[in-house]
Amino acid sequence: MSEEKRFETAAVRTQAPRSQAREHSVPLYLTSSFTFPDAEEMRDAFAGESDAYIYSRYANPNVQEFIDKVCLLEGMEAGFATASGMSAIFAGLMAFLRSGDHVLATRAVFGSTHQILTQLFPRWGIDFTYVDPEDTSRWAESVRPNTRILLLETPSNPGLVLVDLEAAGQFAKSHGLIFIVDNCFASPYLQQPARYGADLIIHSGTKWMDGQGRVLGGILAGRPELIDAVTFFCRHTGPSISPFNAWILSKSLETLSVRMERHCANALALAQWLETQDAVEKVSYPFLPSHPQHELARKQMKAGGGLVTFSLKGGIDSCIRFLNNIRLCSLSSNLGDTRTILTHPATTTHSKLTEEERLAVGISPGLIRVSVGLEHIDDVIADFSASLKQ
Repeated sequence: MSEEKRFETAAVRTQAPRSQAREHSVPLYLTSSFTFPDAEEMRDAFAGESDAYIYSRYANPNVQEFIDKVCLLEGMEAGFATASGMSAIFAGLMAFLRSGDHVLATRAVFGSTHQILTQLFPRWGIDFTYVDPEDTSRWAESVRPNTRILLLETPSNPGLVLVDLEAAGQFAKSHGLIFIVDNCFASPYLQQPARYGADLIIHSGTKWMDGQGRVLGGILAGRPELIDAVTFFCRHTGPSISPFNAWILSKSLETLSVRMERHCANALALAQWLETQDAVEKVSYPFLPSHPQHELARKQMKAGGGLVTFSLKGGIDSCIRFLNNIRLCSLSSNLGDTRTILTHPATTTHSKLTEEERLAVGISPGLIRVSVGLEHIDDVIADFSASLKQ
């Protein structure tokens, strides 16, 4: 077998070194600090001249195993894990920005990312410009001498708008920008932005990586010199992930491939069924032929992902009645769970946006987001069917 392991093998077999007990599954290292055999080794660790663990806010064996796995799966060399996906996004931006800098971001970004750009950045004199995620040909119009970063997510949440990663990577390189991709909604199993020149890849481990709605976590994977800056920022601001959460996420990655295959198969089946329903106005799923970016999705993704969105005729009133009649599936704001989850973005996750801002990213009053789970798809469809009839 070659030294370069395939995705599934790397996810299962990448482990922290075993202890003297020679355990098969890596144990939990629930400790805040680590000891040294002598003063000289302690000095070397603090001087950065050894890889010895010092303090779990800096590094921990469970955290390092999680980082090592994600780096292998994403094709990156280094990483840093954080307490949540949003702390990873924030660290990935603030590690490189200072007052007077400018960021380019695709308009279809996560709601909390939008709040960072619009509400927090102005406090520190950092500016941004939204660009059309579907029209890379016009991005150059928004570049300024002080532009430092290109930030995007693909597919977007909840609009399922895609960005051409190859075009974005070429654009960032030609303008000397740090190319940051939020890859959360595809997962590294379906899409590896590093192949297209991404400098930094960010995930909310809370979503598909955990896959069971148990823990919060985030991670950044990227080029070593960029991760050095992220590490400095995070070590001194403290958004570190707990060893327990890192242990959970590392174990969860062992089943990511088989889970994503079922999520994607179920999501495609549900999307195809929804397209046949008279009460449904529009269905969006990247691997549906009706999706306007279907060919791009097939080019840069292994499958369409676990998110489906659809709009009901009758707008918000129809949505409320539909959601209130659901019996099997869950109503929640999370996604990426074993259980199918329904969300009405306009009144929940994206309610802080203005109506104009929501419409600009494809969030109509009648839009429902479905995070398709691992149940038998016939049972999910039966729940949807009964609710639509009512």
